[in-house]
Amino acid sequence: MTDALVSPERRPSGGPTVALALGGGGARGLAHIHVIEVLDELGIRPVLIAGASIGAILGAAMAAGMPGREIREHTLATIGQPRHIANRLWSLRPAGFSEMVAGGFRLGQFNLERVLKAFLPERLPETFEGLEIPLKVIASDYYAQCECVCEAGSLLPALAASAALPAIFRPVVLDGRVMIDGGLWNPVPFDHLAGKADIAIGIDVIGQPPAGTAEVPNGIDSLYGATQLTMRSIVALKLEKGAPDIYLRPEVGRFRVMDFIKAEEVLAASAGVREELKRALDARFAAIG
Repeated sequence: MTDALVSPERRPSGGPTVALALGGGGARGLAHIHVIEVLDELGIRPVLIAGASIGAILGAAMAAGMPGREIREHTLATIGQPRHIANRLWSLRPAGFSEMVAGGFRLGQFNLERVLKAFLPERLPETFEGLEIPLKVIASDYYAQCECVCEAGSLLPALAASAALPAIFRPVVLDGRVMIDGGLWNPVPFDHLAGKADIAIGIDVIGQPPAGTAEVPNGIDSLYGATQLTMRSIVALKLEKGAPDIYLRPEVGRFRVMDFIKAEEVLAASAGVREELKRALDARFAAIG
């Protein structure tokens, strides 16, 4: 993949180019669907997409040429209904299911690559090279303690590595390197958009525990609440160093990281980001002229 901007003929109506960074946040990241739909509505096709965790998964769908409407329909039909979730997991039997849950139902043992294979749309190609839009998938190298950017080769393992949330999914091995959730190192990878387009957009779905309560969180909520604190700190430092042209935080704070079954609620709660994005784009287009 080249670092040069995409040629003018791929710009929307010959206007400014746009690059998109979709952040990690588990089920909260379903709010990214609004962003994809708005870009579709405005006829804007990003010249580059960077994604971490759920942002990488939804970014891959967009990069494969799926419109936001189709992504929404697929999401609600697969993870938004308990019966369909059960049916898709059951479709992995017999050998597939045993591989998906290696060693029994133990903490952190779900094989995310097999889970994604059951839930992702068939339109996703096998390799990055089959995508219509360049895609950078962010993963975290567990032993090297650094970021890994996947942008070529097999797509599914890279997506699984980027979304391999500790304590739920087992790490993914890529080229001999052990990978875990990319959002832990780079929660909103807008830094990978620098110099790639006229307008860089970052979408932050980290969320935060609901304020106004003195309730002591349970163990799992404490774990992921602490992760949110760390991710928020990383993003704050990155924003100080150089913020993207547009940076939005949809209203998703009240949802937990694994609230995928609440897909419709997440989409309803975060719908306000649609108008925010349109206003921000109008302002940027006007500034660029």
